[in-house]
Amino acid sequence: MSTPVYVEAQMLIRKPVEDVFEVFINPELTTQFWFTKSTGRLEEGKTITWEWEMYGVKNNVTVHEIIPNRLIKTEWGDPSSNVDYEFKEMEKGTLVVIKSYGFTQTGEELLKTINDNTGGFTTVLDGCKAYLEHGINLRLIEDKFPQK
Repeated sequence: MSTPVYVEAQMLIRKPVEDVFEVFINPELTTQFWFTKSTGRLEEGKTITWEWEMYGVKNNVTVHEIIPNRLIKTEWGDPSSNVDYEFKEMEKGTLVVIKSYGFTQTGEELLKTINDNTGGFTTVLDGCKAYLEHGINLRLIEDKFPQK
């Protein structure tokens, strides 16, 4: 019996949990550090589309569950996997943990997916921290794979 594979990235963001949670469900804020377009706010039971215009990539995101200021459970990607965003209020701010799991890939494809997810979600959290704590967009997503 194999152990389920999951990816986890985390970051302490020195802001109140309400502010950090809002930045993940409100595309007007999320586009300041992650994707460039969205068809709407994350709401339980809805499917929205996120777009990264610089890469010509779109993903449909299905929102399975939202517990305000605690949890966002989604499914997205190609092939799709589950991505949970957990928010924990701490003395110095909010710990955000992003967990990705439910992968269908195997072998080398699975290793590549794990690497991409780990690096990608770490970059998202780094950008979120810079945006919320310092009000700047480091353009991390755009510059991760610069076009020639």
